[in-house]
Amino acid sequence: MRSTSDRVRHALSFEVIGLMIVTPLGAWAFHLPTSQIGVVALIGATIATLWNYAYNLGFDHMMWRFYGRTSKTLKLRVVHAFAFEAGLLVWVLPLFAWYLGVGLFQAFLMDVSFALFYLVYAFVFNWAYDKIFPLPEWNQAAEGSI
Repeated sequence: MRSTSDRVRHALSFEVIGLMIVTPLGAWAFHLPTSQIGVVALIGATIATLWNYAYNLGFDHMMWRFYGRTSKTLKLRVVHAFAFEAGLLVWVLPLFAWYLGVGLFQAFLMDVSFALFYLVYAFVFNWAYDKIFPLPEWNQAAEGSI
C-alpha cells in the first residue's frame, strides 16, 4: 500500500499538472476570464486534493480488504475514475454556481465538462503514476488478475 508521503506526492502532482492544463482550457471553452476560471479551478483543486487523498486511501483499503492487493485492472481503473469524479461533483457544484453567478444547471454543465476532462486526465495520470512509481507488491501479482 502507498505511504503517506507517496500519497501526498501523488495528490499534489495530480492537481498542479491538472491546473496548468484546465485553467486556460476552461477560460477558452467558457469564454470567461482566466482569472475567474483560475479561482474556481484553484479552489476546486484544493477540494479535489483533499478528496483525492481520502478517496484513494479508502479505495486502497477496500482493495486490500477484498482482494489482498492494491493493483488495479483496466476495468477497476475505469470504476475508480468515475466514482472519484462523481464524489467530487457533489463537493464542487455549489462552488461553481455561487462564484460564477450562474444557475445550478449551468454550473452542473460546466462541472460536468471539467469532470469529463478530469476523468480522462485522472485515468492517464494514475496509470502513468503507477508505472513511474510502482509498488513492490505489484511485482508479485499479475496486473490483469482482478
